[in-house]
Amino acid sequence: MVRFGVVGTNWITERLLEAAAQVEGFKLTAVYSRTEDKATAFADKYDVEHRFTDLEELAASDVIDAVYIATPNTVHAEQAELFLRNGKHVLCEKPLAANSAEVRSIIDTAREHEVLLMEAMKSTLVPQFKMVQKSLHKIGPVRKYVAGYSQYSSRYDKYKEGIVLNAFKPELANGALMDLGVYCLYPLITLFGAPNRVQSQAMMLESGVDGQGSVLLDYDGMDAVVTYSKISNSHVPSEIMGELGSIIIDKIGSPEHAEIRYNDGTVEQLTVEQNHPAMYYEVEEFVNLVQEGKKESDMNTYERSYVTMQVMDQIRKQIGLVFPND
Repeated sequence: MVRFGVVGTNWITERLLEAAAQVEGFKLTAVYSRTEDKATAFADKYDVEHRFTDLEELAASDVIDAVYIATPNTVHAEQAELFLRNGKHVLCEKPLAANSAEVRSIIDTAREHEVLLMEAMKSTLVPQFKMVQKSLHKIGPVRKYVAGYSQYSSRYDKYKEGIVLNAFKPELANGALMDLGVYCLYPLITLFGAPNRVQSQAMMLESGVDGQGSVLLDYDGMDAVVTYSKISNSHVPSEIMGELGSIIIDKIGSPEHAEIRYNDGTVEQLTVEQNHPAMYYEVEEFVNLVQEGKKESDMNTYERSYVTMQVMDQIRKQIGLVFPND
């Protein structure tokens, strides 16, 4: 069994734990929260013995082998490095940090202490994405990648009332790019690597974060278009266009269905069975890596996390999105 602690007692942690309950080898043994009441309530809910309100005590304890970090983006790097220095494996919620310098520092720390680090990017680990990746050759030379993730934030109504919740606070390294745009960029870089050039624009909110944005990315022989928003919804699928046909993907952030539409009008279904929640596959990958003694995922690699954040740094510079970590 891989004994986990969780840092962060929010809805995303609960979602992960629901999925992780189906993963053989996962065991939740510790909960951290800044307040004793929250730590106790969360631990009681999941029948967890060990509760912590001191992060350093959790990192140094012998009751966990690994940790899942789901705290604000501004503290990802600091917290991840604390656990890595204490010899604990780290599964850190996306984005891995607030900027590429922090990502590089986390990676260096993981390598120095010879422990596993992985960004919890679920979309590249689900079976449907892997099928898309295996099928790219069928559409011939790829000429265009178009991906969008627009989801009206449940916190935006409060924002319009003058109440700025965490999702719209630049001091927490939040906003549409960090929350949703990354879901479009990470698969792009996984499939095609780093772009040659990045051009971006965004609608900035008065709080200092981006409400929505668009990015054009230039590659040799192809280009990519990425759109994202926390202030509107979109129901349009994503698409990878080649000279022989196009791959249509239902949801780039959590792919469940895909098909190829060939130039001659025929359609090939690429949809594969996914018997578990999307977050199951990232936990399964991480647990397997720990059990196998590996220090890096072959899919959610260090390089992909780093390049993705480098691209996001360029976008932020162009749109004027600044975080305290910068």
